Amino acid sequence: MSTALHTQEFDLADAGTVADLRTFVTRARNADDGAIRLQGAGHVLAAYVCVMRGKLLGEGTPTILGLRTMALGTPSDIDVTVSLSAVADRLARMDEGDAKLPVPPMTVQESWTGISAPRSAWEEIGTISADELIAVAKSGVQEIGQIIPVNPGALLVNNVRASVWGRPMDGVPGEIPGGAAFAAYALGFVAPGESGTIYSSHRWLRISTNRGHILVKPASLL
Repeated sequence: MSTALHTQEFDLADAGTVADLRTFVTRARNADDGAIRLQGAGHVLAAYVCVMRGKLLGEGTPTILGLRTMALGTPSDIDVTVSLSAVADRLARMDEGDAKLPVPPMTVQESWTGISAPRSAWEEIGTISADELIAVAKSGVQEIGQIIPVNPGALLVNNVRASVWGRPMDGVPGEIPGGAAFAAYALGFVAPGESGTIYSSHRWLRISTNRGHILVKPASLL
C-alpha cells in the first residue's frame, strides 16, 4: 500500500451534512473498516466505500461498493482515498457547528478505486422492496453464522462468505448477488416499507434508494 501527503478540506453544507457523513462512516466501518473515496464534483461530495470484494484469485465474491452523496457549501474537485478510521477521527474532533472537514493527510491506494462505475447510460431494469433486501441480508448473516465453526481459518471464512454473498437473489432482475442486499442493509440504505430501483450499465448493476446507491461489479469481470 503506497501513501501520499497533502493538506486539503471539504466544506460540507451544514451540520446536518456533517452528521450524515459521520453516520455513513460509522456504518461503513462496521461493515468493512477499510478505506473511503471522497470525490468532490462541484457542490456535491460523493463518498464511496467497498463493502466486499474478492481477496483470492478465482473466488466468487463480487466487488460491491456503497455510494452516498452529500452537499458541499463550496465547490470542490478533490478526489482522495483515505482510511475510514482517519475520517472518523477528524469528524469526532470537529466542533459543533463546524462544517469544514480536514482531509486526512495520508492517502491510501485500494484496488477497488481503480474500477469506477459508469456515471451515465444506466438503464432501469426493475425494482425491489427494501423488505426483501433486509430479509436476504439477515438470512445470509444467519447462514454464514451457522456454517462457520468456532475458531475458523481465514480461508474457510472467506470461502463461505464468497459462496453466500456471491449467490444471486431469487427472482431479482440482473442476477444481483445477495451481497448487495447485505451492503444496502449494513450501510442503512434501506428501511421497511420502502423500495429500490435496479439499473444496469456496461454489465455493472446498481440498486438505488433515496438513501444511497449500491454498485455491483460481478466477480467474472474482475
